[in-house]
Amino acid sequence: MENIFLIVGLGNPGAEYAKTRHNAGFLLVEKLAEQWQSGWANERKFVARVAKAERNGKKVLLCEPQTFMNLSGESVGALVNFYQLPLGKILVAVDDADLPFGEIRLRKSGSSGGHHGLESIEQHLASREFARLRIGIGRKDSSRQIANYVLGKFDASENELLKKVLERAANQVETWLTAGIEKAMSQFNGVVDSTNEEK
Repeated sequence: MENIFLIVGLGNPGAEYAKTRHNAGFLLVEKLAEQWQSGWANERKFVARVAKAERNGKKVLLCEPQTFMNLSGESVGALVNFYQLPLGKILVAVDDADLPFGEIRLRKSGSSGGHHGLESIEQHLASREFARLRIGIGRKDSSRQIANYVLGKFDASENELLKKVLERAANQVETWLTAGIEKAMSQFNGVVDSTNEEK
């Protein structure tokens, strides 16, 4: 089987959701596509936007499910089945309101933490054993009713730090591809320094 890796960014399709906190996963895969000069195509059979790249001899698929967040697993399941991908070659980038804004955390597996996009993927893959890169968006208060917050756009005051967060997360994905998940976790997990540029 070909050496194919799948990087999924979670979010909601449509202009009204663009650049919202809940679309942090979309923002990351869009950054990767831009860095890798990969063009997006609408793939109807996967209900997803897909961009293809080659990195160090590995074929990489970038994916933005177009199903809306709660049904993300439909797209991911279709891609995984079509390309016969092992779970170890899948990485899902997702926003996390329980992580402070400015922090990222990659894990080999884990629970959905109540994130409906991850829940849908776990359901369709019948497993939690896939890597997930959580991009902290924080929360304004301790209330569980945070829909308006996560569906809101990043504030102008957050844009500089957001740019650094996405840079660091992109570097983490590159390291996951080239050196494996352990190295990627130890090197990049944690709080992004808002004062210094990424090395």
